[in-house]
Amino acid sequence: MTRPRISARISAISESATLAVDAKAKAMKAAGRPVIGFGAGEPDFPTPDYIVEAAVEACRIPRFHKYTPAGGLPELRKAIAEKTLRDSGYQVDASQVLVTNGGKQAVYQTFATLLDPGDEVLVIAPYWTTYPEAIKLAGGVQVDVVTDETTGYLADVEQLEAARTERTKVLLFVSPSNPTGAVYSADQVVAIGRWAAEHGLWVVTDEIYEHLVYGETEFTSIATAVPELGDRVVIVNGVAKTYAMTGWRVGWMIGAKDVIKAAANLQSHATSNVSNVAQAAALAAVSGDLSAVARMREAFDRRRQTMVRMLNEIPGVLCPEPFGAFYVYPSVKALLGKELRGSRPQTSAELAELVLEEAEVAVVPGEAFGTPGYFRLSYALGDDDLVEGVSRLHKLLSEAR
Repeated sequence: MTRPRISARISAISESATLAVDAKAKAMKAAGRPVIGFGAGEPDFPTPDYIVEAAVEACRIPRFHKYTPAGGLPELRKAIAEKTLRDSGYQVDASQVLVTNGGKQAVYQTFATLLDPGDEVLVIAPYWTTYPEAIKLAGGVQVDVVTDETTGYLADVEQLEAARTERTKVLLFVSPSNPTGAVYSADQVVAIGRWAAEHGLWVVTDEIYEHLVYGETEFTSIATAVPELGDRVVIVNGVAKTYAMTGWRVGWMIGAKDVIKAAANLQSHATSNVSNVAQAAALAAVSGDLSAVARMREAFDRRRQTMVRMLNEIPGVLCPEPFGAFYVYPSVKALLGKELRGSRPQTSAELAELVLEEAEVAVVPGEAFGTPGYFRLSYALGDDDLVEGVSRLHKLLSEAR
């Protein structure tokens, strides 16, 4: 019998849909087509100069030419603990911090550390594309709690309780959310956190968009708001979104010492230490003030308002206002099945393909996030490109009959 060349475990993993859309858009651009990409969640700003200079200086330090502790530079772990107290009021020791190769490694290692085969994870949909694959690789079972535009993509305790079983071990809680931009109020965070604590669940909370909230909206960390969770909460975070450092690949996990030690053991065999130069840059980022972040947030807020207004002017598109991150998640369900440029797209994936070919605009369809019938568009791109891209969408989609 011929054995498969690729393991069933790895064969079951799907390619990142957001990266796939971004790659296709870039390939079309390279071929000379004027594609505007709303796919990747990547700030269009350069990394602030003072962070870059810290990296340049680090290159000259012989200590950083060698292996360093797998769990992260001690000074960076300490600085992350201090930054966490400063920004969210959650007090941890440096030994409770593990520095990872980006937020994705933090997500994967968290689930690999917490889950045994068959353990269930409650995942509020729409969800970021990497969560299901990380849960699957760890042997966990994803249980979706589906939300939609009628509630602003927010789940409540009743929905979560209806999905809970005796096998439920973890609640994945993300606020602000990718892909919807939804942000839970302090009262909602407390209610959900207390429910999780009451049932002895672990909470894994992704806080990578903590500084990207708009208007009167405030970020609330479930770890701080619900002390009853005790040591059953794990925070994942990183420098990518806040400091425009997506390519530097520095993230972290924060949790109980036994969880962090176990995850560090895994990391010691998987990747060893994160690049020392990138860690030095991250140290400058988390130790500095947030003025550069404030300037970026102001631009994102302006683009957010423009995009929501323009999308809601397109017949058949319904775009709730997001209050965090840098995405909108409009419903395009009213357009499905309608005639458009000689075809009748039945799914948001088919419609996104048509939009890319006919309007030369790249969006990510809702299928990638567990809820067909929607598009995700990032507004982390220049103002002129944003207006041009949505104008192209308006022109094309207005033809649907």
